[in-house]
Amino acid sequence: MNQTTTVHVLRHGEVDNPTGVLYGRMPDFHLTALGRRMAARAAEYFAERPLALLVSSPMERAQETIAPTASLHPELKVHLDDDVTEAANAFEGQSFGPGHHPLRDPHNWKLLVNPVRPSWGEPYVDIAERMTRAILRAAEKVGPAGEALIVSHQLPIVMVQRTVLGKRLAHAPWNRECDLASVTSLVYRNREIIDIFYSEPAQDI
Repeated sequence: MNQTTTVHVLRHGEVDNPTGVLYGRMPDFHLTALGRRMAARAAEYFAERPLALLVSSPMERAQETIAPTASLHPELKVHLDDDVTEAANAFEGQSFGPGHHPLRDPHNWKLLVNPVRPSWGEPYVDIAERMTRAILRAAEKVGPAGEALIVSHQLPIVMVQRTVLGKRLAHAPWNRECDLASVTSLVYRNREIIDIFYSEPAQDI
């Protein structure tokens, strides 16, 4: 039987964002103390895994999330990959915190005309394609019996999940299964996906 290859995709930990800004690809958004604990818990989860490749989104929160795992694997360099970065969003920089209602602003209504694409940001199909490209690239680098870790963001990870499960990419955000510091693991054999499983190593903190 041919050996399998596993690519784990980890969502970053909690971000310090008290005003509820949709920060997207904005710089200088870092993990909270709880987020750092989540990252440490993820490192524990991966401590005994035979990781051969570490990949991170360029966003600070992703790099801070992978750092504890990288410290346990000093022989591995963390590779930054734009293909696993956060989705582009036209609401970036606007606050969705208490007292702020961007969706009620008539200037923003033009962004809401097509939720299937979606009209307010990077097309779902484009996100799915770049994430799939990055995951397959990682699988090829580690080879049979190898394992890779990628740290990314909620929507890009959900696009991968829905693609693999054969679901429509357009969806209701409240139906996502991708909590902070959760892990979506993809198992390949000969470049074909044969399994997907989900875990939450930081669920209890």
